[in-house]
Amino acid sequence: MKLKPLALALSVTLLAACGDTSVNIDSSKAEAPAQGSQTAGGSQPKAGSQESSSKYSSDIDRASYGIGLNMANNVKGAPFELDSDAILQGVKDGLEGAEQKVTQEHISIAIKSLQDAYFERQKQEREQQVKEGEAYLAENAKKPNIQVTESGLQYEVIKSGKGRTPVATDTVKTHYHGTLINGEVFDSSVDRGEPSEFQVNRVIKGWTEALQLMKEGDKWRLHIPSELAYGERSPSPKIPANATLVFEVELLEVVEQKAAQASKDGVDHSSHQANQATGKTAAAQ
Repeated sequence: MKLKPLALALSVTLLAACGDTSVNIDSSKAEAPAQGSQTAGGSQPKAGSQESSSKYSSDIDRASYGIGLNMANNVKGAPFELDSDAILQGVKDGLEGAEQKVTQEHISIAIKSLQDAYFERQKQEREQQVKEGEAYLAENAKKPNIQVTESGLQYEVIKSGKGRTPVATDTVKTHYHGTLINGEVFDSSVDRGEPSEFQVNRVIKGWTEALQLMKEGDKWRLHIPSELAYGERSPSPKIPANATLVFEVELLEVVEQKAAQASKDGVDHSSHQANQATGKTAAAQ
């Protein structure tokens, strides 16, 4: 029987038109899904289950089931609600070569309508984020303990240290706790219980600026305008486009400066650099 994957084509069209909805906070490493999360295709079926070994015993059965499963997982990624009964009917009609119950013209019109509605919601959400962020920063700047830099970055000192201050090309080790202005946590090395290492000029602008003002041992709370964070892009479903972000950042160590000094003193730090290369990064663009 010739396969006519109407529903699969629809799901691919919908997802391609509306953009990638997968998590990717960090361009150098997709950190959010790496912490034991499911893949973009959802949870994986358990190999060797009784159902798999009995009903789906042949290669054709298993391949057919896999196509259906993958198609369903792709459809679940659509940023709007879909009707499962209509999807199944489309699959059945396509496989059996039955007459389409909806013309291709009406399908195209419906998809465009859903796309337009989705993009309009996104636009409104972005505009709302800008308004809320501006109001938050304006009110926050009135507090006596808040420092405001020329760029618009706001920070408050929680704890002062006396160590080194990094430059843009240094690698630093930090603990951080990131939230939206409503307090919702989107990322936290503190919660993971493991500090993160990264190069100062490889992170969002607000971090790069703040780190070069901090000393080892400092702990600051940063209030970062969206233009110094991720701007109009949403790096993760947890971080909306145009979001103002709040980070508590503790600068634990300027790693590269200490490694360079050790090299000058004749200390072999090659193994340290190898370990560093596989370390976590945070808030990277």
